[in-house]
Amino acid sequence: QVQLVESGGGSVQAGGSLTLSCAASTDINSLACLGWFRQAPGKEREGVARVYRASGSPYYVAPVRGRFTISHNSANNTWYLLMNSLKPEDTAIYYCAATPDWKSCQFTDLWPYLGQGTQVTVSS
Repeated sequence: QVQLVESGGGSVQAGGSLTLSCAASTDINSLACLGWFRQAPGKEREGVARVYRASGSPYYVAPVRGRFTISHNSANNTWYLLMNSLKPEDTAIYYCAATPDWKSCQFTDLWPYLGQGTQVTVSS
């Protein structure tokens, strides 16, 4: 079973930045898509960003586009979410996730690997 461990969450003021990291227990070259989800209090979990590992092609949901950047480093089996210009509405638990099946990259509900989550709190 692939294990994912997030780090880098915390509390920042609006306009600040944070970088989340996700360390995988497997060679991420075996994974087709890497991503980040978030769940705010009282809301459903949503996909925030994902990347096709082989091509590096990213996708971002509209509320974070231009502010968040997903990247990965195969050498240390880790991927990242750089979050700039943070807003209070970005407050949520952030989860990293992955799938080995490129055909399910667009269907994040089907991704089999999910981390435990890290809290991000943005104050106004």
